[in-house]
Amino acid sequence: MQGSFLRFYVTESQRHRGVLLWEWLLEQGNTLGVRGGSAFRSIGGFGRRHAMHEDRFFELAGTGGVEVEFVVGEEEEERLLALIRQEKIRLFYTRIPACFGVINPDADDAPDLTA
Repeated sequence: MQGSFLRFYVTESQRHRGVLLWEWLLEQGNTLGVRGGSAFRSIGGFGRRHAMHEDRFFELAGTGGVEVEFVVGEEEEERLLALIRQEKIRLFYTRIPACFGVINPDADDAPDLTA
C-alpha cells in the first residue's frame, strides 16, 4: 500500500488540553483509525535555537525530544493533519512517502495491507 511515514517532533513536557502532546497525538491517531503509532524519547539533540538537549543533564529534565511516528494511508494522513491544524498546534513534522504492507498476513489484517 502507498502512503506516508509521518514523524512529529515534540518536547517531553509539551502539553495540549492538559495532556502530554505525544500522548495526545497517539490517542488522536488511535481515535481517527490510524493502524498504529509509536513514540520514542531521544537521548540528545538540538532544534532551531541550536540549544543542546541531552538526557544526562538533570537540570534539563523535561526538555528532551520525543518523536511520534505513524505510517498512514492518504485518508488517515489527511484526517490527522487536519485535526492538528484545527487544534492550532504549532508542530514540526516530516512526511516521507512510504510503501507498506504485511508479510504473511492473517485473517485480522486489512485486505489493502496484504500483497
